[in-house]
Amino acid sequence: MFIQGAFDSRTLANMNAALERVCERVAHGEDHSVRKHVAKQIVKCARRGKTTLGELTAAGQRGLIAIVPKAS
Repeated sequence: MFIQGAFDSRTLANMNAALERVCERVAHGEDHSVRKHVAKQIVKCARRGKTTLGELTAAGQRGLIAIVPKAS
């Protein structure tokens, strides 16, 4: 999933910040599988045109809800 050319630098910065915010709050947030799942939800959100830090963070958190029981 190549995203660098698909979004402007501000959106990419917000996406990265959202990923870090979401993953730092969960015990297994450093695990590749967790980060990958959260990142996919953030990318989907950005592709729908929702690119604020709040919107992207909320999308990542919603993605996390589905996997937290598996990661614990």
